Amino acid sequence: MTVYSMPSTEDLAALDRRTVRGRWKMLLVLLICAAPVVASYFAFYVWRPDARRNYGELIQPQRPLPDLVAQPLSGESGNLRQLKDQWLLISVAGSGCPEECRKHLYLQRQLREVLGKDKDRIDWVWLVTDAGPMASDLQAVTQVATVLRVDPVRLSQWLEPASGHQLSEHLYVVDPMGNWMMRFPAGLDLSGAAKAKRDLERLMRASASWDLPGRP
Repeated sequence: MTVYSMPSTEDLAALDRRTVRGRWKMLLVLLICAAPVVASYFAFYVWRPDARRNYGELIQPQRPLPDLVAQPLSGESGNLRQLKDQWLLISVAGSGCPEECRKHLYLQRQLREVLGKDKDRIDWVWLVTDAGPMASDLQAVTQVATVLRVDPVRLSQWLEPASGHQLSEHLYVVDPMGNWMMRFPAGLDLSGAAKAKRDLERLMRASASWDLPGRP
């Protein structure tokens, strides 16, 4: 029968010190990994040395991408959460795409293009809220944009228009972590698009240290 001696008070104290040091090291590693993301959001949301207002309305609290069926025009069933890991510039409209919808699609394309080298970090998305046929003159749009059919009721539980407006009147911005974080004003025109461009450029700069183009 083997007899083990009890650890001394000094041994227990040393073990406690090693445990505490280990926990502090783990916390430090986590802080180092999270620092770029935290810093970029602090720079955009809190510290604004130029004292300029955002053109887009910041969404607080942010709303994560929902578990929502999203069907490409080709018919395969997917999920809206698959859009995560890219910045998203989203418009919402029925398949008929009236004048306002067409203007949004044009501005989405232009806003993405003017980002230059950063344009591959943002996807241009049109969420279609019905099952109707796509107008033939919009076929070219569907080749370069991400076009998905979604349930409008479920979608309205995630995205929300400003008071007194419809969901289709805005453009929406979602960050690479999948959070809806900005809504551009209704009735966006060329003058407003120039201001929206500045917001997008600031978002690209603020996230440059941790956001990469494309999905893993």
